Amino acid sequence: MELHDLRPDSGAKKKRKRVGRGAGAGQGKTAGRGTKGQNARSGGGKGLYFEGGQLPLARRLPYKRGFTNIRKVYYTPVNLKNLAEFDFGDEAVTPEIMAAIGLIKKSTDPVVVLGDGEINTSLVVKAHRFSATAKEKIEAAGGTAELLPLK
Repeated sequence: MELHDLRPDSGAKKKRKRVGRGAGAGQGKTAGRGTKGQNARSGGGKGLYFEGGQLPLARRLPYKRGFTNIRKVYYTPVNLKNLAEFDFGDEAVTPEIMAAIGLIKKSTDPVVVLGDGEINTSLVVKAHRFSATAKEKIEAAGGTAELLPLK
């Protein structure tokens, strides 16, 4: 077998329809466009946007700017003053415990600890993010702020 012997499978390539090449070709004279009218002319026909005079869908929908970033992480905020209200003992404060006592709705949501309020007890706080002031206040009280990985 040589390069010049290579051929596509039969039926794999369809011949182009050559319209307007005489009556014997089956698509002569009007070339399958019918007689007269907008669609018989060159460049004829309505645009994709046109809906028969009805207000097009693109104009019926409200105009919205920008886009939604699908990779944005929405953190559930927890303030230090909320953590100071509860006695955790020697237990580390995790999102599971926060959900159990009602500080957050779901333990699977990412949590950010914010520095609003004061804390006097030394706590081991585990969260997905800490504000700078929250971290300072936790460490000043003798506790530690541990970062959890985002899932």
